Parts: sequence; C-alpha cells; structure tokens
Amino acid sequence: MILDRIVRSKLEEVEALRRPRRSLAAVLAEPAVTVLAEIKKASPSKGLLREDFDPLSLAGAYVRGGAGAISVVTDGPFFQGNAGIFRQVRRSVDLPLLRKDFLIDPLQIYESLFLGADVVLLIAALLRERLKEMIDLASFLGMESLVEVHDEGELHRVLDVNAPIIGVNNRDLRDFTVDLATTERLVAERDRLGAGGCLIVAESGIFSRRDVERLEACGVAGVLVGEALVRSDAPAELIASLRGVVS
Repeated sequence: MILDRIVRSKLEEVEALRRPRRSLAAVLAEPAVTVLAEIKKASPSKGLLREDFDPLSLAGAYVRGGAGAISVVTDGPFFQGNAGIFRQVRRSVDLPLLRKDFLIDPLQIYESLFLGADVVLLIAALLRERLKEMIDLASFLGMESLVEVHDEGELHRVLDVNAPIIGVNNRDLRDFTVDLATTERLVAERDRLGAGGCLIVAESGIFSRRDVERLEACGVAGVLVGEALVRSDAPAELIASLRGVVS
C-alpha cells in the first residue's frame, strides 16, 4: 500500500533526527588545538568576504585541510547566510557542525536540531537570565553549546551555569577592534577560578600559525577561524598551516 510506504519513509526521517550528534567537546579534548573553520559570506564590519562564495567548495577544502569542526553562519540580514547553506554543508561533511547565529528563543534551538546541527552558538550577552534554559534545552535535544563571552563578568556567569565549552570572542563589540589578549586574560581568569575542566575556544583575529601558537600557549582547546579562510585562495593549505602541518 502507498500509505505503508509513506509511513516507512517517515519513520526513516524520524530516525535520522534521533541519530547521535557529533561531539565538538570530544574533538576539543584531543591534544592538538582544534581548528573550527567557519563558512560565512559576509560580515557587518567587512561586507562581502568573497565574490565567488561557494559553501560546498569551502567545506571540502576545510575537510582536506584537517579542520576538526565547521561553523556555518546562518544569519541573513547581517551575514548573508541562510538555513539552506547549513543543510548543504550538513549533507556534504561528517564533522561536527556548529550553527552560528543569534539565537534568542527556544524555537531556534529546535530549528537547529532539524537543520542537523551538532552544536549551537549561545551568546551570553544576548541571553542573560535565559542562558541556562537554552543550554539545557540544547543538551536535552542531544546538542552541545558553544557559549560565547567577551569579558570577565560574562565568563563568571557562564561558569556559574557549568557551560562545558566557552568561546572567547576577541572582538570588542563596541568598536569592533580585535585583541588576542582578551582570550589570554579570560583563560587566566578561568584558571584562577579553578574551572580548568571547561574547554575554551578562541574566536576572531586568528590569521596565522603564530596566532595559534600564542593562544595554545595560554591553554585554549580550539580556535575558530572565519575571515582568513573565506578570503584565502588556498583554504585547505591555510588550515594545515594553522595546525602546524608542514606539507
């Protein structure tokens, strides 16, 4: 019967939603610093980053270069991203995928599940008292959270809700300047508070192996690299260079 075939097909779709998610935390726990390679078409401060933007080509290059995970920006109005790009990348790679967007409501967490996200970005400055609710919902649905902070006050709040993965954004959102010392300062604060089990990912301002070595020295588990890779004519080779792999 046609209806029986339809039901079988739908059961397969539901099982796909229930599949175990890929773990970013497991990748970050490996000895070498993990490169989270980002796919984004534009940014509010720099405008269009690449005229011949091809997310699948970038994703393939990121995998060849040895990225440990991929971040896909889905915000439309400011970054020219969309859910369709995320779905394309999900179908093409088997790495942990971070959905990077401005998530402010639980409905967006459910949306991320249906898109196939393994990890969601949660920005402490946006969510404030709703942060724990959003972390807990993502965890309930089988996803991890990368919780972004910009200063010591936000770090303290995030540690209070036991976020296992924290992203330190080196970009000052007031004037968009970037300083890697932000990560160094907040990692030192994490260690002072005795929260060494929390994994730190440095975000923004990473362009070279020297940048990675500087951040590795202070104790980060990963680096999120976007602009440098999207603009690069050889993103696979750049990732290998960031990882310290000599061809």
